[in-house]
Amino acid sequence: MNQSMNHLNELIEITRDGQRFYQHAMEEVADVELQHLFRDMAQAKTHVIQALSVKVAANHEQPSQHGTLQGRLREKYADAKARLGHKEATYITELQDMEAHIVRAFEDALEGAEPDLRALLAIELPRLRACHERIRHVQVGRT
Repeated sequence: MNQSMNHLNELIEITRDGQRFYQHAMEEVADVELQHLFRDMAQAKTHVIQALSVKVAANHEQPSQHGTLQGRLREKYADAKARLGHKEATYITELQDMEAHIVRAFEDALEGAEPDLRALLAIELPRLRACHERIRHVQVGRT
């Protein structure tokens, strides 16, 4: 697999971490508005994963089908922390951190990307930044 496709697969894995974390958090919180927000955010990640996967597949490579160990550990940490305190606030904070991590990964990948990948990443990055801003402005009890 060439370096560009390796980078895309890493971005797929990181984005999948976010997708799965939102799906998990949606099941853990009781607030219906947060559940809807988390579902929307997971769907946004699904769209990004699909776009990146199409590019990988178009290069005759296998798109990554899993997330990262770091993503799973972040989710488990949030679960443990949520049991000790305010569940909704804990998940919001951890998801904000996850979003920041995803945006940084895409920004870093954009800097060194080949022109064809740069175009794809330039399309997806604003969507991810919008997700990051959306979760950053969530307050417990109001979405």
